[in-house]
Amino acid sequence: MSDPIVILTEEPLGADDRVNIESLVAGGDSPLVVLVPANTERHLVVDFLENLSMLEIAKAFRELTAQSHDPAAERAEAAETLADSLAALAGLGSGVTGEVVEGGAVEGLVAKVKELGAGQAVVVTRPHALADTFHTDWANKAQDRLGLPVLHLYAGSGFIGDS
Repeated sequence: MSDPIVILTEEPLGADDRVNIESLVAGGDSPLVVLVPANTERHLVVDFLENLSMLEIAKAFRELTAQSHDPAAERAEAAETLADSLAALAGLGSGVTGEVVEGGAVEGLVAKVKELGAGQAVVVTRPHALADTFHTDWANKAQDRLGLPVLHLYAGSGFIGDS
């Protein structure tokens, strides 16, 4: 059996993501482990500036004035994201499992990669202009902590982030 591939995602994986992940497995028998953080630990000011930089002005102000997040609702949303992602990747490799990660997303990825002795880590996010530009995104942080390359894919596309 090949080394596991650990995938951290903040978005439900779909058909385009399946194609990208399938190319990593390349007909092999690597087990896939999907991690979804219960809390993405986004920062209000960073999110606001990021939405403005993507010309999503209405969204920027809507999120700025939004109420604080409910942990139970965030966990339920993460569980739904996990279920959708597992369904999208069903049948790849030697099986697909997953879990909702409590605490920090990067910490969860690093711990799971070390626990499983995974040979590859993948981070799937939507574009985050500021974090990606300044290399403070999850993929860069995980790569720094793991000492192995971490593939950064943008959800729902074939684009690769710069990690």
